[in-house]
Amino acid sequence: MIDSHCHLADATFADDLDAVVRRALDAGLTHALVILAAGDAAEAGQAARLRAMWSGVRFSAGVHPHQAHERAQPGIAQAIVRSAFESEPLTRAIGEIGLDYHYDFSPRDVQRRVFAEQVALAREMRRPVVIHTREAENDTFDILEGEGRGDVTGVFHCFTGDVSLARRALDLGFSVSFAGIVTFPKASALREAAALVPDDRLLVETDSPFLAPVPYRGKRNEPAYVERVIDTLATIRSVSAAEIDAITTDNFLRFVGDR
Repeated sequence: MIDSHCHLADATFADDLDAVVRRALDAGLTHALVILAAGDAAEAGQAARLRAMWSGVRFSAGVHPHQAHERAQPGIAQAIVRSAFESEPLTRAIGEIGLDYHYDFSPRDVQRRVFAEQVALAREMRRPVVIHTREAENDTFDILEGEGRGDVTGVFHCFTGDVSLARRALDLGFSVSFAGIVTFPKASALREAAALVPDDRLLVETDSPFLAPVPYRGKRNEPAYVERVIDTLATIRSVSAAEIDAITTDNFLRFVGDR
């Protein structure tokens, strides 16, 4: 099993990181993509701990839209993402990056500029991107199409959209990753989207420590719980959990360049 998106470098896991990793390994996980806030020294330190204790960990680094205002000066976001790749050799992708018009922790024009800079960098570096988009889908696609110029792909992480949005992501060449929300009782539109994503574009994640799946909802999430997402997708797609596991593991290894 894999977890294609988790925040194990977050301070939430600082006190029991070894136990969280041990539970993941005991659950059968082989790999995980840990999301880092580019330029965050504390997360970089935690990443070093992770690398030492889990050989299957890989990293993605970027400037999240919530922090875009902190990197608003032109060129700063690109510079710190480049630095993240130079300092951590297991960094494989740029992200999570994108737009968030729900919280608006950063001004929208700043979010768009910082996002566009990082998409342009991904095109230059030939790296995939990990996309966060919330209530900003049209602007997200406009920037991906404009700055990506058909050369940038990646994954829409923690996908929460409907069938039409999933098709739009797929048409752009992106993969779609499902998290614990797909297990929630009222997520029927999301489950419809999960049914149509082709096998070779499907990923699973926890987005831990956030969005724990049923029956852990309301608790701190962690990579070991990705099994619940896999079980739900297996039911939705009328296949075995082992098949979803094999498909998503293969897709993940290709995504991070390990296959």
